[in-house]
Amino acid sequence: MADINNIAKQFTDFYYSTFDSDRSSLGSLYRPESMLTWEGTPIAGSNAIAEKLTSLPFSKVQHKVTTLDAQPSSPSVSSLIVSVTGLLVVDDSTNPLQFSQIFQLIPDGSSYYVYNDIFRLNYG
Repeated sequence: MADINNIAKQFTDFYYSTFDSDRSSLGSLYRPESMLTWEGTPIAGSNAIAEKLTSLPFSKVQHKVTTLDAQPSSPSVSSLIVSVTGLLVVDDSTNPLQFSQIFQLIPDGSSYYVYNDIFRLNYG
């Protein structure tokens, strides 16, 4: 298996850069069997996930990753679990929001797709 920390870093760099610049392009990272849980609400399938991400109520967003951890998630497939925490700056707000996000990435040819995605804002 390739270095999972390197894969996780490359994936999250791409994911958050794409999210911040053009959320509509994220749909290709998901499959019909993928699932997103957004703030406790489950959303199934790539089309529904893409619709949710593009309909979020802000026009400008910037993710700042604070921590990134990765582990293999299967002994037989090169899948991995990626845990991210960070800050979310929405519409140039001076008060960034703390967030956590977990991805399960499944190999797909020479790349990966998102099978599971769990996102939460962290209040407190």
